[in-house]
Amino acid sequence: MLTANSHEEISVSAAVTAVTKMYSQTASRGRSARKSSRRDTAFQALGRHPEWWTGLALSTLSGFLWFLGCTPFDLSFLSWFAMVPLLCVLDRAATRKAASLLAWWTGTVAIGGGYYWMIELLGRFANLSLPLALFLYLVFSAYQGSVFLLFGWIVRSIRRRTPLPMILLAPLAGATAELVVPLVFPSHMAIVQAWHPLLLQIADLTGPIGVSALLLVVNGAIYDVLLQFRKKQRERWKLLAPAVAAFALVAAALTYGHFRMQHFDALSAAAPKLMVGVVQPNVPYNEKGLEHPEKAPGQLKDLQDQSRDLEKSGAQLIVWSETAYPYSLTRDFHADFPESDGRRMLRGFTTPTVVGALTRGDSTLYNSAFLIGRDGQGTGRYDKMRLLAFGETIPGVEHFPWLRGMVPEGFGNFTPGKDVTVLPLQAGDGPSWRVGAIICYEDILPGFLRRMGALHPHLYVNLTNDSWYGARAEPYQHLALAVFGSIEQRTGMVRAVNSGISAFIDANGRLVQQTEPIDPAVTPRPAESSLAAVPMLEAGHTVYAKVGELFARLCGLCTVVLLLRAIYTRYPASPYD
Repeated sequence: MLTANSHEEISVSAAVTAVTKMYSQTASRGRSARKSSRRDTAFQALGRHPEWWTGLALSTLSGFLWFLGCTPFDLSFLSWFAMVPLLCVLDRAATRKAASLLAWWTGTVAIGGGYYWMIELLGRFANLSLPLALFLYLVFSAYQGSVFLLFGWIVRSIRRRTPLPMILLAPLAGATAELVVPLVFPSHMAIVQAWHPLLLQIADLTGPIGVSALLLVVNGAIYDVLLQFRKKQRERWKLLAPAVAAFALVAAALTYGHFRMQHFDALSAAAPKLMVGVVQPNVPYNEKGLEHPEKAPGQLKDLQDQSRDLEKSGAQLIVWSETAYPYSLTRDFHADFPESDGRRMLRGFTTPTVVGALTRGDSTLYNSAFLIGRDGQGTGRYDKMRLLAFGETIPGVEHFPWLRGMVPEGFGNFTPGKDVTVLPLQAGDGPSWRVGAIICYEDILPGFLRRMGALHPHLYVNLTNDSWYGARAEPYQHLALAVFGSIEQRTGMVRAVNSGISAFIDANGRLVQQTEPIDPAVTPRPAESSLAAVPMLEAGHTVYAKVGELFARLCGLCTVVLLLRAIYTRYPASPYD
């Protein structure tokens, strides 16, 4: 990918060099003025110092490059130098506060550009007016962008007192920030490379944060080389050392990826296969049978019709999407309803089926997944553990009751499941398998997948309903984050999504088959299905499955050591001095 885009990178590098030179000259003229205004706030400095405007432009550019590199824009080559303008800002900003705020702005722009679907979600989900939805969207973008705020603070704090090259500092700071900042919607910079599986294979060692760190290694190397050019460095080894080191690391990652993909392709070819069918019901978010009982019989019939067709095509396991079953069930449900009952699930087919349904207790509500066997008996149930904030649960509502008024009635009342479990599957007269059911965004939570992986399922099935988000961006981003889970645990993942993107992901993170996302509230489409042969590979045996975020924690430890060193370093060591 670096070779394919060499012309673009050269032109961008030249542009960044020119802007850096202009920025440095402007900063030099304002150096004496900065000394007298260090007590000013960053926003006061914005009006007094022209270099602030250059810094703001560069940090905005970084934000644009990051979100344009992400799906659905998919200009992933931009991510290899997206952080370079911000690194220039962090080195040249008047104060640490200014550097941190400009980094925060980069993050806010990057998140805002990628998560623009939040505006539509807030309108649909909470029925908010456009001005209020825009306000909350900006708040959300600023909070998610705080990863960049911490990144900028770390880089500035260390860089101004220790001449550590960016090729080392940027990945350490980025990995630390991604590790410690809790997010409403979990994500990471590595998402921009989701469709390039060869590069992602190191995730079975380091998790997604390792891929983010590799991107920042290249960004840091580019910045270091440009800085040496600016200083007119004549020692060739100093000029080329960062580029050579970055090239070696990327080459090592690609080589590792090549051999790992070959290995798991061979294992997949030799492994037993299970024919898995997925039903995508394409029900609009505002027409679910659970809220509109008159629509429930027709929606159940659509699920059954598609399931019968899948059984005729050879399906050995069928998966329905999250809460696709249009009736709620009691907590003691253990077998399908009789033929005479309109709520019967397996009507006209007997293939074992994973059913997404709501289950109710006396005062509790659960988002559940059942496995119904050939004989109609429930062989297992999983209750969703990681509830979606403000959708299924309201964080802090016990301390701030007014928060309940921010979500529609009936939302935020779910109870989390108690523990992970696997669903036992007996496929005809063949062997028995362990199926790891995961619901909604649990498929993008590495820590949760490790807990499930410790039970060594042979297959992950993800039941999701993304119809609230529309079809323009979020379904692609959800899928992009999900591919990492298959690599981390080295098993296949089958995603059944109410309105797409339903997909089959192999153990190397490749998309074997996928549907197109739709917004059935805008473009109605009948229910559809897909079928694929899935290799049964036992999950949970990778380095990452065993040690978790060890790589990120080591990066965090190194960052703390460097921060302490910077604190006790008496004199500044700016690379520009």
